Amino acid sequence: MINHLGLRHLALKVSDVERARDFYQRVFGMKVVWQPDPDNVYLSSGCDNLALHRGVFGNREAQALDHLGFIVPTLAEVEAAWEWAQRNRLDIVHPLRHHRDGSVSFYIRDPDGNVVQLLYEPAISPKRFA
Repeated sequence: MINHLGLRHLALKVSDVERARDFYQRVFGMKVVWQPDPDNVYLSSGCDNLALHRGVFGNREAQALDHLGFIVPTLAEVEAAWEWAQRNRLDIVHPLRHHRDGSVSFYIRDPDGNVVQLLYEPAISPKRFA
């Protein structure tokens, strides 16, 4: 087994790096860590890293990545995020849903069609990372 600290990095191919950067900054408050050139940008939430690289796309529905997710700290905050997403007319894929395991989530689509889950998960959401 490989010792690790969890999934902290994800790289996505996007058609327009600036548009995708703006989306992840506006919607998730991510900050630019490094932008070496117009085709690549690295963002951070403080504990996670998201790399956006210019790429070429085919069918949006046939993406290999099912979805990426952002853990939300509390149930109230995921419900507030749902209201915010609707007010800001984000592309909603699946509406807010309360699951039997106590988790609550909804899904949106970024400008390139990547599906992003907002998730309150009782076993993970309360954890704090240094």
